[in-house]
Amino acid sequence: MQTLLPLAEAVGERLKARGENLAVSESSAGGLISASLLAQAGASTFYRGGGVIYTPQAYKGLLGLTREDIEGMRSATEPYARMIAGTIRAKTRGVWGLCETGAAGPSGNGYGDAAGHVCVAMVGDGVNISRTLETGLTDRVENMRLFAKFALEFALETLS
Repeated sequence: MQTLLPLAEAVGERLKARGENLAVSESSAGGLISASLLAQAGASTFYRGGGVIYTPQAYKGLLGLTREDIEGMRSATEPYARMIAGTIRAKTRGVWGLCETGAAGPSGNGYGDAAGHVCVAMVGDGVNISRTLETGLTDRVENMRLFAKFALEFALETLS
């Protein structure tokens, strides 16, 4: 987590300078994105809330989504990440929504994505963008860290 803290600090500082906030939905990063943001002094001014949306029960219970809402989509894709980023943003009435969804490993997911596959998305007023990373690694813990790093870097880039 130590390697994530400088990125989270930069994201927090950027959000505070802009007077904005961020809501986070993460899955394969397991809460590392939120934890690194919440470790920052003054996090209550820029962190709107979030959740680890890891199972269908979580997207139903925490995000209020139904099977019909995600019809034709699957997790660990850019369209899904954009939809979930928009949903967490709307649910928290945030300025920005950030989503991370992937396959940490040691094996791939049930959809055929290899371990080390992750998609991230940022949604805000007039912004709905996403990106994919393939680490090529099967190390679950290292992928979780790399996924969180990728998401924080993407958020920082988007806020620049």
